[in-house]
Amino acid sequence: MDYKKIAEELLTDIGGKDNVQAATHCATRLRLVLRDESKVDQAGLDARDEVKGTFSTAGQYQIILGSGTVNEVYKEFIKMAGIDAMSKEEVKTAGTQKLNPIQQGVKLLSDIFVPIIPAIVACGLMMGLNNVFTAQDLFVTGKSLIEAYPAIEGFAAMINTFSNAAYVFLPVLIGFSATQKFGGNPYLGAVLGMLMVHPDLVNAYNYPAVLAAGEVPFWNIFGFEIAKVGYQGTVLPILFAAFILAKIETFLHKRVHTSLDNLITPLFAIIITGFLTFTLVGPLTRTLGDVMTNSLVWLYDTTGAIGGAIIGFFYAPLVVTGMHHSFIAVETQLLADIAKTGGTFIFPIAAMSNVAQGAAALAMFFIIKEQKAKSLASASAISAYLGITEPAMFGINLKYRYPFYAAMIGSGVSSAFISFFKVKAIAMGAAGLPGVISIKQEDLWVYVLGMLIATLTTVSMTYVFSKRDWTKDEAKKRNAEQAHSTLNKETL
Repeated sequence: MDYKKIAEELLTDIGGKDNVQAATHCATRLRLVLRDESKVDQAGLDARDEVKGTFSTAGQYQIILGSGTVNEVYKEFIKMAGIDAMSKEEVKTAGTQKLNPIQQGVKLLSDIFVPIIPAIVACGLMMGLNNVFTAQDLFVTGKSLIEAYPAIEGFAAMINTFSNAAYVFLPVLIGFSATQKFGGNPYLGAVLGMLMVHPDLVNAYNYPAVLAAGEVPFWNIFGFEIAKVGYQGTVLPILFAAFILAKIETFLHKRVHTSLDNLITPLFAIIITGFLTFTLVGPLTRTLGDVMTNSLVWLYDTTGAIGGAIIGFFYAPLVVTGMHHSFIAVETQLLADIAKTGGTFIFPIAAMSNVAQGAAALAMFFIIKEQKAKSLASASAISAYLGITEPAMFGINLKYRYPFYAAMIGSGVSSAFISFFKVKAIAMGAAGLPGVISIKQEDLWVYVLGMLIATLTTVSMTYVFSKRDWTKDEAKKRNAEQAHSTLNKETL
């Protein structure tokens, strides 16, 4: 394979070396920050056999080349582009600068939560496993597994204990990740999280009962009372506290002499941030977090199927913009207080959206004729059914437009169906076929039926839309833009 030639052709297709601001690669993709993505010759890239797909996200234009190939092409590419090799973090930073403030905020949330998702997923799946052990009539009529086989009761109890860990100590995980993202010492962030779940504090899950009984303990400091209440399972308090900690730490590093820096800076950073957390930041953000979560829960509980349809219909566009990551905070909050909430309704809706995207790509496998596109459609459909939608979404559905619209409709219809039956997940996981282990056992059949509805609706709508000549719409749009441009020039 002529890697130099491939790199040269790719450079031409993306608008030349002057259009490349930064470049790196991962296992399969060339990840670029381009000055102007409108200069990309998309048709030229799609026509190349080496290119398995392209998509743009978080300020980066990514070209899928495959493992092995991407490494060699990248070496030639940076030589021709006249740029230095960069790390993925450096390219991420460059790409973030191109985003608007809302997109930057959403990406910030994503960067904080994505690293801790494996811990949340692991504990969440253990919740699902515990549910399998304790659910009545699942394997044995009239009994749960631990009732039928008492020997495994101890193991089930152990799994149940393990499953709570990430949620009970959630502020520790978020404190580490958020403080690191904000530019502070992540270990100080972890200590701040530990302060917020210290066993000497009233457990956050017991706080409403203690408050109602008028038995909340306080620290009395010069007549000023500070409630000794923990923040188990909360999200916003530690996010804001970690930001303050990082800024205080940075401020002190710049002003404390080097000989005392390691002594003074962490001491005062923790004391000041801890005081602010329990007096101001914690109480305010706890309330704000409850309002955010309760608002989404209200939409779901009050409007039922309508609310589910709305969230399901717009979920895929949110994925395109990256704003779906903002749901992670809400989902984490719902799962952390599962005894009260019963689980998260967002995960099942996300699964309907993912399945719908997979169904759209599957339908396109039978509709399109070009062999390379058919191959991508089949592979990306399988990926979407397993919970990874980017290949289907960016490689097929958005490219042809109408499959994406069909998937939105399929997602909306199936989400309305599962929301009518109040389907909830007790864990986070792969939102798709593997998600069955995360769903409450009594809701499992509705979840499976919902995936079937998403598939049939999406496939049907994709075939209906495929009969329309969408190229005419594109031509009309281009003609209108050209006419508008000509009018502006004549006016000037």
